[in-house]
Amino acid sequence: MSAPDIESRGVDQQTGTGVLSRTRARIADRTLRTDRWWLSPLLTVLGLAFFVIYSTIRAFWGSAYYVPEYNYLTPFYSPCLSTACEPGSSHFGTLFDFPWFIPYAALSLPFLLLFRLTCYYYRKAYYRSVWFSPPACAVAEPHSKYTGETRFPLIMQNLHRYFFYAAALVVLINTYDAIAAFSGENGFGIGLGNLILLANVILLWAYTFSCHSCRHVAGGRLKNFSKHPVRYWFWTQVSKLNTRHMQYAWITLFMLMFTDFYVMLVASGTIADLRIIN
Repeated sequence: MSAPDIESRGVDQQTGTGVLSRTRARIADRTLRTDRWWLSPLLTVLGLAFFVIYSTIRAFWGSAYYVPEYNYLTPFYSPCLSTACEPGSSHFGTLFDFPWFIPYAALSLPFLLLFRLTCYYYRKAYYRSVWFSPPACAVAEPHSKYTGETRFPLIMQNLHRYFFYAAALVVLINTYDAIAAFSGENGFGIGLGNLILLANVILLWAYTFSCHSCRHVAGGRLKNFSKHPVRYWFWTQVSKLNTRHMQYAWITLFMLMFTDFYVMLVASGTIADLRIIN
């Protein structure tokens, strides 16, 4: 490829950015890889798309989200703050009279979405699978320039550390919902729904604590670990979780859908909750 051709595609030849710059090897093919490098980004975009479609439909569904007999509340509607929420589902009271086109949990869902959207792992996932930046190692991306996260809107990714605190508060609310579900209309009881709600919040805490922002909060600013043994211990535990952050990200994504789906089936009367005690 000649220099004029490179310039016509907007490549910065001075800084060497872009896959077609003078500092890159002159290879016409997008990649020399012969394996199925496209499979990983394809599965990623399908998984993310499935969650976005399902969660959007359920957030605006407006029904089959609460089981009053067992006090089951799906995390997609927690906290339920609208005056139109089913009686008993508003564990923290009703604050607004939301119109039909606003989800009942309108105050929590945006922060959960922004927390995951700006998550370090999810950035990698959708940068590669959606934007092809790059789609895989040793595969040329279609973009001629790379500006990183220095411009709007990607510069907003730096707010991830603040969304972490909001997400932790929402998970705390989900934990309250899971504990409250052990007390239904007939008093204390345990059913399959209780175990699912409990497993969901445990996994959500694992994902939240394994976040890079949590690791930084735990010990990112410490200059001498020996003077802060408690924080050092917490930092080491968070660091262990952090090595599994990608797995927790995907597990919690599908666990959220499974939890909501189970509550929806019970709330709609499609299935009966399998009771263990009471």
